[in-house]
This record gives sequence, C-alpha cells and structure tokens, in this order.
Amino acid sequence: MGAVRGWLARLLGKKGTVVPVVRLQGVIAAEQRAGRLNIAGVAPLLERAFAIKSAPAVAIVVNSPGGSPVQSRLISKRIRDLANEHDKPVLVFVEDAAASGGYFIAVAGDEIIADPSSVVGSIGVIMAGFGFEDAIQKLGVKRRLYTAGRNKSTLDPFLPEKLEDVERIKAVELEIHQVFIDHVKARRGTRLKADDDTLFTGEWWTGKRGLELGLIDRLGDLRSVLRERFGDDLDLKVIEPKRGLFSFARLPWSRAGGLDGLGSAQGGLAHEAVAVLEDRLVWSRLGL
Repeated sequence: MGAVRGWLARLLGKKGTVVPVVRLQGVIAAEQRAGRLNIAGVAPLLERAFAIKSAPAVAIVVNSPGGSPVQSRLISKRIRDLANEHDKPVLVFVEDAAASGGYFIAVAGDEIIADPSSVVGSIGVIMAGFGFEDAIQKLGVKRRLYTAGRNKSTLDPFLPEKLEDVERIKAVELEIHQVFIDHVKARRGTRLKADDDTLFTGEWWTGKRGLELGLIDRLGDLRSVLRERFGDDLDLKVIEPKRGLFSFARLPWSRAGGLDGLGSAQGGLAHEAVAVLEDRLVWSRLGL
C-alpha cells in the first residue's frame, strides 16, 4: 500500500516528506580546499537545510577523522544554534568515522546513528612534529634563528626539544581536551554509560561498542532509519555547495598565485600533493 500511495502522490504532483541531508566529509581544517571541512564552507549548507520549513528534521552525515578543534567547535555550535532557531531535531549519521573533531561535531545531533563497523570516539587531543637537529648537523648546516620573546621558537624542528616547551604544550592540550570533554558531557549527559577514564582517553571504538558506551544512540543507516521514522514516501534533499560558472577553487595552480605559468602550476600541484598526504595521515590513525 505504501508503494501505491507513493505512486499516486507522484502522479498528482505531490512530493513525499522532505528531509534535507548535509554531508560533512573530510578532515577538519581552516584551510579551504576540496576535502576539508570548516565553518566557512559548512555554514551555508546548514543554513539552507534548516531553512526548509516543511522538513520535520535535518539529517547530517558525518564522515571525518577529526582535525582542528576550533573549526569542530564552530561547526557544532552552528548546528545547535540553527536547530534551536528553527526548532528542528537533528539526526546525525556516522559512516566510516566520527572520530576526534568528527565526534565533536556529531554530538551536536539530538540522536547519533552509526554503522556497526564505523569508528566513533577518539575524545582526545594530539599534536605532532619532527626533529631535524641531528640531520642538519650531519649535513654541516648551521641554523641561525633570531627571536624577540624567549618562547617564540617553541616547536622549531631544527632545535633540540626543551622540557619547558613540552610542559607548556601539554598544558594547552589539557585545556583543549577539557573543552572537548565538557562538550560531550553537556550533549550526551546521562546517555553516557562509562566513566571518564574509559571514555576520554583518546581511544576510539566501533559503532557497536560505541552504542554500549552511550556514545551513540542506535545502529543503522541514513535511508533505513529515515524511512522508518518518516515513511517510505521520503524525499531526501541533499544540500550541496553552489558552484559558479567559472570556479577556479579546485584548480591546483590557483593556490600558487594565479594562472601565470608553469612554475605556478607546479607549485600548486606540489601544495595539493602535500595536503592530500596530510589528510591521508589523519585518516590512517584510524586504520582507514
């Protein structure tokens, strides 16, 4: 009967229940490029989704290994602000991963639904770098560095690591970690089913285990859950970025200063290659 009603509705020009879908996929970073998530790129999509008055809810698909804690918080806050402004529930669906900053965004949802094999959690903070001081010494390279301010050279990869630098970095990490913890507790509340020493160590889990820990609300996928919730006659409206007729945002040479020759093109390609490698390293922490 549901199929018959859907056929009749289409015949009469009536649409089914409209549910806007916003897909948030990629590493979270302030830099605007393909495959990155940040408030500048995400906010317009969210605003268009919540502006659909007839929609009973907004669905957000999260597929991110994390990234910038600032951009994660800004995106999560914008979701809640719009949800409160338009009085619409938010259903978050986790595909491969909602880890670290990705999970920070996911908890903005009123409900979190994840695939049983997805990755969720990783509620922690990480900073990484390299030390090249021995390498430049072997090469006979002398480092000359001039600063005003005794801590200006913190994290310089060509200087030996200093204990006071490490302690200062750890203090910053702990502050950011506490912001993350407070956010998760505020959003998940009594739904959390484990203690802090289990949940907030930076460990990540499968969606199945995440359900047991109270990090998510149920297992499932977008289409099945929304049909169950709103009926078979469902009209999923995917909200995508608007593109102009002449868009150079994705041209590799445009990042190197313009369309002015082979050198710029090569520089842009090199920049894109490094960015892709950086993204792959973030995903690889989850084995994905």
